[in-house]
Amino acid sequence: MFLILTLGALSVLMALLVTPIVRDGIGRFFLDLPDGGRKAHTTPVPRVGGIAIVLAYVATFAIAFSLPFSYTYVLHKALPNILALTLVGSVVFLTGVVDDLVGLTAWQKLIGIGGAAVLAYFAGIHVDIQMLHGLPAWPGLGFALTVIWLVGCANAFNLIDGMDGLAAGVGLVATVTILIAALTQGNLPLALATMPLAGCLLGFLRYNFNRASVYLGDSGSLLIGFLLGCYGALWSEKSVTLVALTAPLLALSIPLLDVLLSISRRYLRNRPIFQADRGHIHHKLLDRGLSPRAAVLTIYGFCTLVAILSLLASALHNQFSGLIVVVFCGAACIGIRHLEYAEFITAGRMFLRGKFRLIIDSETRLMDFEKALERSSGVQECWAKVLAGSREFKFQGVRFSVDGQMFENFRSHDAGRLWELRIPLPDSQYVGFFRDFETETSPLVLSAFVSTVERGVTRCLARGIEEGASREAELVVRRRPVEVYRTRAAAAGAGKG
Repeated sequence: MFLILTLGALSVLMALLVTPIVRDGIGRFFLDLPDGGRKAHTTPVPRVGGIAIVLAYVATFAIAFSLPFSYTYVLHKALPNILALTLVGSVVFLTGVVDDLVGLTAWQKLIGIGGAAVLAYFAGIHVDIQMLHGLPAWPGLGFALTVIWLVGCANAFNLIDGMDGLAAGVGLVATVTILIAALTQGNLPLALATMPLAGCLLGFLRYNFNRASVYLGDSGSLLIGFLLGCYGALWSEKSVTLVALTAPLLALSIPLLDVLLSISRRYLRNRPIFQADRGHIHHKLLDRGLSPRAAVLTIYGFCTLVAILSLLASALHNQFSGLIVVVFCGAACIGIRHLEYAEFITAGRMFLRGKFRLIIDSETRLMDFEKALERSSGVQECWAKVLAGSREFKFQGVRFSVDGQMFENFRSHDAGRLWELRIPLPDSQYVGFFRDFETETSPLVLSAFVSTVERGVTRCLARGIEEGASREAELVVRRRPVEVYRTRAAAAGAGKG
């Protein structure tokens, strides 16, 4: 225990000393410039916190190894595991440093983190779970789960690093949670690994909390998330049941929840998943009127409550994990609802009020309508299908101008109360649909309807032209033998004369 306390005190001291040195020494090469949008700070801020934390972390162990105390033999015994974790973490750290220095694409960062996750698996960090005893182990399941878990944790902390002290503070809460779990379980190697990280984060927060003079940068946020993912895997590695991951999941749940919300929101809005926006949890708290400091402290409070739940699940040996997860999910749903995400509100309304089923029904009918148009042969049949489609989709009238002909059909209605949806076709042809202003119209259905009619009618007309050309060619072929016969007959008659 004395060794762990020593590591904690050294790490806090090292972070307090190293952070300003790194910030003032190389910070000018890693400046985070304000953009007037998501980056609300007014002056450039160095993003070298990750570098400072790594140097403080390494210096803590270097000093601890050199101390002339008998208890340092524990560190020497754990040295191979420490070196393995250090080498794996260095891949993530270097990926973040390059991104902070020159900028990397999302996929390039993902490749770096994914490669580190693969190395971590072969270094002995596994998330091997078996849902039910007696089932055969799936080949590669543990490998896939390990990579997904570590990549998810790294990106989770990278995404929430959007306010002063947020990622570092959330990381501190999660690290302390894993440290307490390691101490209660007697997992000394895990405690030795987490205590210096907790101390480094605590010392770094002195310079990173609002108003921050230094930022974590991707080198710090990615590394913290990745290391916590590794520690979470080590926390649950002795169990072979699915609930073994309950406690680590809860400890890191707020960053992971933010990742899931971001992916879901961007998917619903048809936006790139890696595109940055102002829809994260901390942004929503700011939109509700909280100050940056109050928003960060609020998230700290939620993380602390969830950390207590995770420790409770671990202390009860996962006997009530299901109940704890249900409580957490219920609280998360209530919190998300109060944050008023427009994407989820709209999706919920569409689903509950039947609009989602209505869109599916409309899309299905449009596919049938397009197939019917494509199978039509001739202008008359095409017009009949267009007319049938106009009535099915509740248009009050339709006008079809094609091949020099004009087709019209209107129901008994005041023509002055109609608006026209005109769809241009090749060679100045068109088809126009008329609808009442009072009829409810879905923009999504109208947009799909326009594309369907344009494709279907164009292919129908092209097919009619091809069929007309093929019939003309067939008539020409049939006439030729007759003409040849007549020519020969005329030649024979002239010879007899």
